[in-house]
Amino acid sequence: MSDNVTAGGDTIQIGIAVDIPEPWGGMLTRRRVSAGDPLAVPAHVTLLGPTEIPIHALPAVEEHLTGVAAAHLPFTLHLRGTGTFRPVTQVVFVTVAAGISECELLASAINSAPELRREARFPYHPHVTVAQDVPPEVLDKAYEDLADFSALFEVEAFTLFSHSGAARWQPRRDFRLGGRR
Repeated sequence: MSDNVTAGGDTIQIGIAVDIPEPWGGMLTRRRVSAGDPLAVPAHVTLLGPTEIPIHALPAVEEHLTGVAAAHLPFTLHLRGTGTFRPVTQVVFVTVAAGISECELLASAINSAPELRREARFPYHPHVTVAQDVPPEVLDKAYEDLADFSALFEVEAFTLFSHSGAARWQPRRDFRLGGRR
């Protein structure tokens, strides 16, 4: 896969997430698009939000992520119901009902690499965003429409994504939990 780098060519923007599998991932992504969300990216649980690193650090980051994945076992993730971060931020999300601590442990381990340490605006809270920065009535509708949502699945990997600023986030590599190949 080619490197997605910024205009200066010496940094890359990355993010790390657990993808939501089908049929739920597509349904939640379509729901976010239908809400008019300008950031309607494929449904996921973020483990590391957008982070800019030097391009030369990417091999060390990937080595770190390989170690993190090997040290964590696959786990069950249960998504159920909705929540919101309002009034602090204009976000409605599907809640993580089971698998919270596993996501927290992964996020903490990922963030332990010197290249990935960053100041968080808010405490880590695993969730799947379904509407963000849209009118209040659209947030309310997303909150109500997905109140009975439920999905249960095994998480066997997380994904490293990169972004050039000119294109959408692109998956770079999956990291299998528990050292699975």
